[in-house]
Order: sequence, then structure tokens, then C-alpha cells
Amino acid sequence: MSEVVNLTTMEVDALTDVDGGLNLTDGHARLALSAEQAAIIADIPGMFAEASRRPFQEIEREAHTAFLHAIGQHSAPIGSGRILSCYSSTLATDIVARALPADATIAVLHPTFDNIADLFVTRGLNLVPLSEPALLNQDWPGPPVAAIVVTHPNNPTGLVTPQGHLRSLAEHAARHGQTVIIDASFRGQVREAQYDTYAILDEAGADWIVIEDTGKLWPTHELKIGLLAYSERTKLPIERAFSESLLAASPVVLQLIRSLAGDWTNGGYERARSLVERNRAAVKDAIEEAGLRLADPDSQISVARIELPVDGPDSAQLYADLVTRGVHVLPCTPFHWADPDSGRRFIRVSLARPFETVQSGARTLTASFRELSANASTLVA
Repeated sequence: MSEVVNLTTMEVDALTDVDGGLNLTDGHARLALSAEQAAIIADIPGMFAEASRRPFQEIEREAHTAFLHAIGQHSAPIGSGRILSCYSSTLATDIVARALPADATIAVLHPTFDNIADLFVTRGLNLVPLSEPALLNQDWPGPPVAAIVVTHPNNPTGLVTPQGHLRSLAEHAARHGQTVIIDASFRGQVREAQYDTYAILDEAGADWIVIEDTGKLWPTHELKIGLLAYSERTKLPIERAFSESLLAASPVVLQLIRSLAGDWTNGGYERARSLVERNRAAVKDAIEEAGLRLADPDSQISVARIELPVDGPDSAQLYADLVTRGVHVLPCTPFHWADPDSGRRFIRVSLARPFETVQSGARTLTASFRELSANASTLVA
């Protein structure tokens, strides 16, 4: 196993485990294709042919329309030139980080996936945390904060920013000349998160950037698109930063997204939701045998945090022991990028896996926790 530096490093360790350990780390969909999805994948040769004969702009617009409408974003600026197709949402985030003024202070939701904070720090920005309680209390940071970054729904907690709260944030940002940045990578999984974000931001007169992602929805082995949308008001050099990173996303992948989005609105969402909730229930049942519980029982995204008691092994110990047992999960200290110790009592598992994988991983986690706890009690005695 390579040296653990961040969450992505741990995810890579899981993907490259030569012993074939269970990978319950990343939030990407690693499920069997449904019959409907398999039929779409079978048409990829036709998508190649179509990409050769049709203008890229037409294909891109169709994909944007299909995907954004499938997740409720009917006011997104489709066809305006203000939605850029990237290889991934991570690349889109890095483009935003480079477009923001050097040395600017930005507020970032805490906890959240660590590469969001890492990318901003790497590009020379100063970060301050915006806690989930502060968001729910609508306690928005003022100047010198130049931008406020919210993950909606949040990873790892599943918190959905309520519609009225987003309106409050947008109005606050408009008054103070701040930019609202929303990472909506998990939006497609949660109906409650699919209110029309773009309409609210524009009605408030806010400067905004929204990042969407298809990678969490479908088991397409990294054939995905990250969408980077921005407001008409923004003066940030987003297009220049984009042009420094890539020419264009693949028109074949864009067609794949268009077709999968069509399936998402015709039963695909319900099928995926059923699988994730069955897996969440399996985790809940397994860990309750060891006196553990889900930290976010109302979460609907395809990951689940497990809360660890203060008198037992912490997430670093549990993570290390599970790796020796061939199960890869994520300790939550890196999610708490501004205060790692506050994440020490949480561990995260992915639910976007076959049922047998999740059930086996959860049972192994339960056994590991019990044995570590028993060993600690023996040492104390």
C-alpha cells in the first residue's frame, strides 16, 4: 500500500489492490449495468459514427439539455456558451481555483471531500471553514471572503442545502460582491437537491459558479462529464483557465450521457435509489450488532458515515485493520480539512456497489471493530 496522503490516495490503493480487496472507498457507481444501461452501452459504436458526422456543438447541447433537465435544472444557461464540458468535476474545480484571484479568501463547507480544499490551497487561495451548523443557521461569512463554496448534497454527510437557505446565501453574496460556488456532484442522486438552483441564483442577482457531475450516477468506468457553469455577471477568467486545461470533452461520452440521462428519467433513478437504500440498510443492520450506528441516517447519497464511540478504536485504527482484512473504506479525518481531529470518530463506506460486496464489507467492519475493542479492553485490564 502506498503512503496515505489524502482520500484519493486511499481510493487509488483500493482500486489497485493486487489481492483484490473489497473497495468501499470512492463514491463512483461500481454496479452491474441494468438491462437498459447495457443496451445504451451496446450502441457506443453508433455514437462514434454520429460524432464523426455531426457538429460538436449540437451533440454537446443535446447532452447538456438531457442531463440538466433530468436533474431538475431547467434554468441552466444551456446554449449560452456558459456551460463548459470537462473530463471530470475535479478538473472543473481546478479551473475555478485558477480563475479566482490569487491570495483571495474563500469559505469552504466543512466537512467535505478534501480535494476541494486541496485544489484551492494549491492554487494559492486562503481558506476558512463554513460549518454545516453555520449553513443551517444561515450564518454567512462577510468580507474579506470573496467566494463561498457549498457542496450540495454534501459529501460525506448527505446534507442538502434547503432551497430557502440557498436563496439567503445568494442574496447575501449579491449584497457583498461575493461569488457563490456550488459543487453539485451528488445532486442527481437526491430529488430534494434538484430544485432549480440556477433560477434561485439568478433571481437573487448573485455571481455564481456551479459544477455538476455525471460520475456518481452510472457505472460507466470513468466515462463521465463534469459540467462547469457560470453566471453572466462573472468577471472571472473562466474560459481562459478552461482553454489552458483542455480542448473539449469527448462527443462520444457526451452522447453516452445524453442517453443515460434519458434512462434516468424513465425508471433509472428509482432503480439506482432502491439499490443504494438496500445497501444502506445492510450496513445499518450489520453495525448495530456491534453497537454502532449510522451518523447520517437521513442521508440519501451513495455513501454512509459510521459513527465510532469515543471509548473504542478510532477511524485510523479501524481503517488500518480493515486493509489487512482486504476491505478498503475511508477514515473521515481528511474530510474535516480544517480540523482533522473532529473527523476521527467517523468512517465512510460506499454504497454504490453490489449488495454482496457491501454486506460482506459491513460484516468485516463489524468484526474488526469488535476485535479491536476487545484487544484494547484486555490491554487496559
